[in-house]
Amino acid sequence: MKLVRTVALTVLALVALGALGAGWLAPASYDRQFRDAILAAPSRAHPLGTDELGRDRFSRLLYGTRVSLVLAPAAALLASLLSSAAGVFAAWKGGWWRRGVEISSDLFLSLPWMFLLLTVRAALPLDLLPWVSAIVTFLLLGILGWAAPSRVALSCGRALCDSDFLLLARAQGCRAGSLLFAHLLPNLRPVFLAQFWTSIPLFILAEANLSLLGLGVTEPLPSWGGLLKELEDVSAIPRHPWILAPALLLFAVVASLHVVLPRREAAA
Repeated sequence: MKLVRTVALTVLALVALGALGAGWLAPASYDRQFRDAILAAPSRAHPLGTDELGRDRFSRLLYGTRVSLVLAPAAALLASLLSSAAGVFAAWKGGWWRRGVEISSDLFLSLPWMFLLLTVRAALPLDLLPWVSAIVTFLLLGILGWAAPSRVALSCGRALCDSDFLLLARAQGCRAGSLLFAHLLPNLRPVFLAQFWTSIPLFILAEANLSLLGLGVTEPLPSWGGLLKELEDVSAIPRHPWILAPALLLFAVVASLHVVLPRREAAA
């Protein structure tokens, strides 16, 4: 199992380095069109060929990986912060505050998460600038993804608020601020980290689904979801198998994250 985790970490490190170094590794800009090489096969100039507009697929894969791998952790961080704040505040205050967070999270969880995301995104303008669409997409992921992690934070926060060591600290006259920042939050840090790491692959896949439906990152900015749209033409796969590269990379990254996650949670 140690070897598998090492391989997974190596894969993630190589993908991250490739995404960060897209400006140096990419043969061309992600939106440059080679009109004389439309739907070209892989070559020295174009390692993964070109698409129907003559854009270099390898360059678009590198830049699309950068978009997904930068903004998905940002969305996961936003969701983790919102869920942690809601859960800890509800556990600390109790009473109607706790009940309000429980009802709100139950309402969000009772709705199909992807359907809710599609509805909110479709209500926004569809002709946004590429980078604006990318930021809006992942902001929606972070804002709408707070419900499930908040229930975990609320449950763990309630258990700690009723714990013996917190009751003892309160009985000894410890102030509310010290109880919260010195005793409660440090003991909840492993929970927050676990929620953050487990949200990253979820948001990567959610963005891919949105872009497949034309509601994610807009052209010409690439993302994994936008690159996967080429696979809608199944008949083209046997003739151009290199178009499977985004799907294989997405599978490798998500699988590697799931392999690494247990170690992250244990370490936390």
